[in-house]
Amino acid sequence: MRRTQAPIDLNALQAFLAVCETGSMTGAAKQLGVSQSAVSQAIAALERDQGVVLFDRESRPPRPNVAGRALLELAGSLLEHAQMVSARIGDASNTGTLPVRLGCVDSFAATVGPELIRAVSGSARQIALWSGLTPGLSKQLHDRELDLAVCTQTTLNDARIVEVPLFSEAFVVVVSRALLAERRNIDWRTLALEMPMIRYTPRSVIGQQVERYARHLGINRPRRYEFDATDPLLSLVAARLGFAISTPLCLWQARHYLPEIDVLPLPAGRLGRRDFFLLHRQGEWDAFAHEIVALTRRVLDASIRPALARALPQLPEDALM
Repeated sequence: MRRTQAPIDLNALQAFLAVCETGSMTGAAKQLGVSQSAVSQAIAALERDQGVVLFDRESRPPRPNVAGRALLELAGSLLEHAQMVSARIGDASNTGTLPVRLGCVDSFAATVGPELIRAVSGSARQIALWSGLTPGLSKQLHDRELDLAVCTQTTLNDARIVEVPLFSEAFVVVVSRALLAERRNIDWRTLALEMPMIRYTPRSVIGQQVERYARHLGINRPRRYEFDATDPLLSLVAARLGFAISTPLCLWQARHYLPEIDVLPLPAGRLGRRDFFLLHRQGEWDAFAHEIVALTRRVLDASIRPALARALPQLPEDALM
C-alpha cells in the first residue's frame, strides 16, 4: 500500500529553497536568520514527511537530486501563493470585506472604468483596478493575481475560467476631418493607396488584430509609424500625415481629438470586429461579474454610444454593440 505523504511544511520548504539558492546549510541559515541546526532539522523533517531524499549529499556543495529538482520547480510558486493568501487575509481583515481585483485593457479602463468605480464607491465593496494588455491580464488571472479581467480576446485554455461576452466594436478607418471635408468622395481604398498607414504596435493585441484585418483587405502600406497608444496615433492622423484603423472605444479614450478626425466604415466581416470578454474563475465572484456586465452595457447605451454618434456622425450604427 502506498504511503500517504504529509502536507508540506512551508517553513521547511523555505529552508529547502534557501539551501538550493545558497548552495549550503550555512548559507541558508545566514539567509533565513536561523541556526544551521534549525535548517538541517527542517530539511530532515521535509525528507521524512515526503518519504524521499532531496539532495545528493556526496556532491560538494550538496545539490538537489531528481526529487529535489522536481520540488525546486514548484517551491517558488508555492511560497508566493502562500504569501498572497496571507496578504489577502490581512486585506480582508483590515477592510472588513474581501477586495475585488479587476484588470482591464487600457481602452476599457479609461472609458468604462471611471463609471464602474463611481458605481461601487458608495457600497461596502472594495475594488482595486489595474490596466494592461490582454496577454498580461490573462496571465495575472491564471496566476490568481487578479479576480476578474476584461480582455479583448481569450487566450486561456482553462475549463475553470468563465468567459462572459461583454460587447463588440467594429474597426473603422480614421482620417483627418479637414482632409475629408476637402475630398468628400474619398474612401478607404483611395486612402490606402495614397497615404501612409499609422499603426498600433504589434506588441499589442489590437495591433495584431488590425494588421490581420488590413492584410485581409489588401492594405499593404510600409511600416513607418507605430504607437502603443491611441493619442499619438491620432495626433498624426489629425496632422494629415496618414490614416489609421482603430475602434470606437479607443477613439472615445482619446476623445479630445474627435473635433479633428472623422471615420469611414470598413467592410463587415469576422475580422472586422474586436470582442470584449469578462473572465473570472468558475464559482468565484459570480454576482459581481453580473454587476460588471450590466453596468458596462448601461454605460455604453446611456453615455458612450450617444456621445460618439454626436461627435462622429459617419460612425456606423453597429460600430459599438
